[in-house]
Amino acid sequence: MQYDIEANIMSWEIAKDPIDGCLELGSFIIHLSKAKKPVLIEILNASKFTGQFSGVKEIKNFKKQIAETN
Repeated sequence: MQYDIEANIMSWEIAKDPIDGCLELGSFIIHLSKAKKPVLIEILNASKFTGQFSGVKEIKNFKKQIAETN
């Protein structure tokens, strides 16, 4: 996982396949292989995104917060 502080983009390479296309979902860009397998995930405005999880300290807390939003 890498973070580009100047562009404020976090990227996570999850496969070495060549990128053939992408899917944009809000602040997420998922780069796909020809077989539609995720290759690279980018998070735009990453500092905002990571800040949303600063209050989550444990998995139990996280599960509770998810349950409360549903």
